[in-house]
Amino acid sequence: MSVIVRDDGFHPDDWHGAVEEVAADAPEARLTSLAASDALLRVHFAAFSDGRGFTLARRLRALGFGGRLRAAGPLLPDHYAMARRSGFDEVEIPPEIAARLPVQHWLARANWRENDYQRRLRG
Repeated sequence: MSVIVRDDGFHPDDWHGAVEEVAADAPEARLTSLAASDALLRVHFAAFSDGRGFTLARRLRALGFGGRLRAAGPLLPDHYAMARRSGFDEVEIPPEIAARLPVQHWLARANWRENDYQRRLRG
């Protein structure tokens, strides 16, 4: 069972509605059609080194998607702030990652609004 990470720590999956799986290479027409969806959009990250999902999340939000957006895959705590800044509401990780990198590691990245190098550069 996957673990859901939010700003306040680990959670079980509490979504009971429709889920739309979105590939990181989804075409623009698919994104446009999903922008009006009320389903949870689950963007799959194939590897922790694949950042296309962050761009996709930003694009979905720019198209007007206002629902729940979840990043899913082998992400690491260092990805959490980027995921939140790009528009994701939460991150879904495999239990092996949650066991190897417990909640304290994720909570250390939960200040994603404050810990932003661009903000520091702007002063």
